[in-house]
Amino acid sequence: MDIRIYKRIDKALDTLNKHRPLKKIVIEKLRDQFSVEMTYNSNAIEGNQLTLKETYLVLREGITVKGKKLKDHLEAKNHEDALKYLFELIDSKNKVKISNSLIRELHQLVVKDTESRIAGTYRKTNVAILGSSHKPVAGFRVQEEMDQFIQWCSRSESKFHPIDFAARLHHMFVHIHPFDDGNGRAGRLLMNLFLMRKGFPIAIILKSDRAKYYKALERADKGDFSPLIRMVAHSIERGLQAYIGAVESGAGKDEELFPLAALAKETTYSAKYLNLLVNKGLIQGKKEGRNWVASKSAIMEYEKSRIRLRSPRKKKAKSKK
Repeated sequence: MDIRIYKRIDKALDTLNKHRPLKKIVIEKLRDQFSVEMTYNSNAIEGNQLTLKETYLVLREGITVKGKKLKDHLEAKNHEDALKYLFELIDSKNKVKISNSLIRELHQLVVKDTESRIAGTYRKTNVAILGSSHKPVAGFRVQEEMDQFIQWCSRSESKFHPIDFAARLHHMFVHIHPFDDGNGRAGRLLMNLFLMRKGFPIAIILKSDRAKYYKALERADKGDFSPLIRMVAHSIERGLQAYIGAVESGAGKDEELFPLAALAKETTYSAKYLNLLVNKGLIQGKKEGRNWVASKSAIMEYEKSRIRLRSPRKKKAKSKK
């Protein structure tokens, strides 16, 4: 992935770290917001029919939504319980290691009221993933594969940038598919445990990106991790923007964001090309509904980065004359 994306995210994390420790009221407000958003999106990716507003009502008002399945309500409550468990682990300040027991406990919380029979238990049977050409490992090999996965996490973490490692960790987990159900939700939570341990906010894979997310996982099955890494990077940037915006809200007005079509009218780029740059992570943007938005300064920053990359080549060309 383009090194500029890593640098931009590292810079944003440094900015957030300068504000730490964050006020308790700010942390609680952000966690409350992100818990609802992640619960909605992560469950919706797997077919849960609750809307974002309905998820909020179930979690914050205790309301039963008419016409929606009991299972959908229970999945929302279980997912937030699992998120609370992650927050407790991070707040404990203890070094959190990925282990079989941690993974089983996380999964147990995710499906405790909907699939209690399999909660926290690695599968022993073979499974197929609907709509995917990938065939997970045979049931009798799951424990062995998970042991190898945990060993890989321990020895490989320092070899990758945190974003790169988080994406690979997530892919490897869902590739093994260690449980009969709940693998996607547990895998996204496990990825976020690692990211929060590194100081990042929650990274939310959006339900509107479901098709793109599955395609990215399929590409990773074939050894190309770049689409999945870009998707995780976008999710991390979105979280960092929200956190930085919250802690700096007293310092000034938030930067105005515009649809890419509007920005295209003020630049030499077409809306289609800006969309490509945002999706590649070369321009910082975020998704609002189904549309991407960005700031004018993000376009300017991209222009500066292009100039910086070109300048060495220009100097070399002059020296040859």
